[in-house]
Amino acid sequence: MSLSDQIAIQLPYLRRYARALTGSQKSGDTYVRATLEAALADADLRKSISAGRVELYCAFSRIWNSGAEEIDDLQPTIEDHALTAKERIAHIAPAHRQALLLTALEEFSFEDAGKILQTSTADVEKLVDQALAEIETETASRVLIIEDEPLISMQLETLVTDLGHEVIGTAATRTQALDVFRNAPAGLILADIQLADGSSGIDAVEDLLQIADVPVIFITAYPEKLLTGERPEPTYLITKPFREETVRAAISQALFFGSSRALT
Repeated sequence: MSLSDQIAIQLPYLRRYARALTGSQKSGDTYVRATLEAALADADLRKSISAGRVELYCAFSRIWNSGAEEIDDLQPTIEDHALTAKERIAHIAPAHRQALLLTALEEFSFEDAGKILQTSTADVEKLVDQALAEIETETASRVLIIEDEPLISMQLETLVTDLGHEVIGTAATRTQALDVFRNAPAGLILADIQLADGSSGIDAVEDLLQIADVPVIFITAYPEKLLTGERPEPTYLITKPFREETVRAAISQALFFGSSRALT
């Protein structure tokens, strides 16, 4: 398999990680593009990336860590909500968020996450613990769940409640989502893509964003079909079947940035 084919397979997931880390599609893709450009200019880096997924994330991590502290340099490509998060970023160490997202969202082992972050497995475990401790201090939010599978909806409701948030309602269709939201606006939305009556969770979210700007986390079994780079895409995207740790990390990140748009 050629290097371009290998990267093409992993690119949707690297883009998912980058946007979750930065809080927006544009800024996340800026770092991904910088990683690919660096690989084109460096034969040794290309050879390293060809070794596998861990090495690709290692390359991205080096680019991120070299530029994360100079976020002002990315102002032309970062949306307003990411810029307003700058002060909050200063108070939470990026390494904590990287470790949590790598292990929870991208499902790397602690050992592989250590390779990516250039630290020990023990240090990764400590970083994740620190990130989880920070999550516990977050302000509770009101959550709307848009999901047509009853068992999954119940699982998400329990998880969200256990995190200290309030579920203001659940909806299985686009129309139900609008009705619930109009009666009790939420501060966060968890949305499936395909809904019970054949309607689209993306369309439902776009309707809701006409009423209020809230962060949104999409849930789908086929994230690679959405992360094509051809249109505005979800900033926060969870793959089904999901792990509770993944949802927990995504909720924390979405509330941390307080994104004013779901598709950016």
